Amino acid sequence: MSYLKFEKALMTNLQESLPKEILRTNRSGAYSCSTIVDCNTRKYHGLLVVPVPELDDENHVLLSSLDCSVIQHGAAFNLGLHKYQGNNYSPMGHKYIQSFDCDKVPTTTYRVGGVILRKEVVFQHHENRLLIRYTLDDAHSATTLQFRPFLAFRSVRQFTHENSVANKDYTEVENGIRTCMYPGYPDLYMQFSRKVKFVFQPDWYRGIEYPKEQERGYASNEDLYVPGYFEMPIRKGESIVFAASTTENKVRTLKPLFQEEADKRAPRDNFFHCLINAAHQFHVEDKNGEKYILAGYPWFKARARDTFIALPGLTLSIEETEFFEAVMKTAEKGLREFMEEKPLTVNLYELNQPDAPLWAIWCIQQYAKEEGDERCAKKYGQLVWDIISYISDSKHPNLIVDDNGLVKTDGSERAVTWMNSTANGRPVVPRTGYIVEFNALWYNALCFGAKLAQEAHHDDLATSLNQQADKTKDAFLTTFVNKFGYLFDYVDGDKQDWSVRPNMIFPAAFDYSPLSQEQKKNIIDICTKELLTPKGLRSLSPKSGGYNPMYVGPQAQRDYAYHQGTAWPWLFGFYVEACLKLYKRTRLSFIERQMVGYEDEMFCHCVGTLPELFDGNPPFHGRGAISFAANVAEILRALEQLEKYKYQ
Repeated sequence: MSYLKFEKALMTNLQESLPKEILRTNRSGAYSCSTIVDCNTRKYHGLLVVPVPELDDENHVLLSSLDCSVIQHGAAFNLGLHKYQGNNYSPMGHKYIQSFDCDKVPTTTYRVGGVILRKEVVFQHHENRLLIRYTLDDAHSATTLQFRPFLAFRSVRQFTHENSVANKDYTEVENGIRTCMYPGYPDLYMQFSRKVKFVFQPDWYRGIEYPKEQERGYASNEDLYVPGYFEMPIRKGESIVFAASTTENKVRTLKPLFQEEADKRAPRDNFFHCLINAAHQFHVEDKNGEKYILAGYPWFKARARDTFIALPGLTLSIEETEFFEAVMKTAEKGLREFMEEKPLTVNLYELNQPDAPLWAIWCIQQYAKEEGDERCAKKYGQLVWDIISYISDSKHPNLIVDDNGLVKTDGSERAVTWMNSTANGRPVVPRTGYIVEFNALWYNALCFGAKLAQEAHHDDLATSLNQQADKTKDAFLTTFVNKFGYLFDYVDGDKQDWSVRPNMIFPAAFDYSPLSQEQKKNIIDICTKELLTPKGLRSLSPKSGGYNPMYVGPQAQRDYAYHQGTAWPWLFGFYVEACLKLYKRTRLSFIERQMVGYEDEMFCHCVGTLPELFDGNPPFHGRGAISFAANVAEILRALEQLEKYKYQ
């Protein structure tokens, strides 16, 4: 029995199958995404979605979908599925689905009378080329397949509508056609592995609707252009391969190319392997050879904070040190350009966020734990010391070391932490002044920097950093520890934020903490009682004012809920680290039971990965981006820690 397999009863029930999405990426920024029944429910969905740097910084949907029809005895059975205005679904092809299996290659099996047709999909790595293999497993009479492509040629943030500007011209190429609807876009090549007949029959399919956009309070319908259809006979036992790409295909190579790509795919036959597969989907290499981690799909870019939080879990926890070093090489280039006030030559966003360099040091610290202090000091020691010096000298535009040794920032007018939601141009959670995780990161950075300096025999530097750390520790305890045993979320002058938030878990989890064991215990206990859910830590306790756990409704409503009680899986990784450091093996069984909540998600929402966040109240519905790097990373890191403590 396959791990990720859905049978006919679920597939034909749209209430159950439509919320389940499937994502494929090419590790160069392009992706293919839809639901498991191939009905697009978001404007971000599409069979071939690629970046078009000549136009803008967004991804663009070229090929939205491809309807396949089985023709026997002159009767056509369309296997496609679209939602139209008025809650109408057509042509209801999901009723022919027998099963969907995505353990290795996403595979849909259809049964139409005596016809059994199998469809398998792969996205070629580092190429804008989607490959679909159709195999006729059984048929009792002559069978013809007909393919109708739905074209969009638009940004993922826009819609297309019937217009007279769209170019309907096409050019025949070997076993297919190429076409381009608008200037500035690349040509779309649609070709088959053997000869096919193309019938030019241009038409607009109007009023296609995307229910996920309706839920989010956005416009939700568009028109898609269909240039005609491809048609070919197929024999029992025969396979044909369809390719959609931005470059011309050598059709003789399509079959072996599909098999080669399929053989590369790692099986998703258990929870751990699903997470590894999801981790690889965030890998991106640009045309200059620079490597990045995308923060999430389908709308996030490579963001500095997310990169540094996610990188250890996505690489070191699964023994992929080489990719860690490649991404850090790109990130170091960006960090140095930022600190030297040079124009950025890397596509790493939000490097100006005040905690980004602090998270970079934490990220490097995880490398030291895996590869050893000596190697880390040689490879990244100078970067760590340069970042500390940059912050100590108050060169950062929004991170200043105060006289008491703590770092402070101005977040009153714009969001500067990971809690970055805004409404009407202002932060919903205006965290400013002394921020608890910033100062936990700063203390940890000073201690780690001193350790690397000692390893490199820079004794004077080590002594200086340790002295700074001692000063910071004293101020941290005086400033953040309150009479109820937990930590203020931020302190701005005379204002102390008493909200119970998960940011206090960081100083309890970090290797170098200003807190005593008793203080850590108090923090872990209150996080367990008020913040822990089966899907991560809540961003705000239900007992605190402003608790708003349901991430639903239009944009403004969701902005006010984004960090006001929603649950975030990536915070659970730090909770696990804090628990195991304090309680050792006695908490293993408890944490293993908590992991069940994340394994359940492999079969929900985007199959085989974790979404961005969850509602903070039952039933803890997944929300936001369909796949989020930091969540996948921290659950992988939590699993790694569990294994280490099991054998201690």
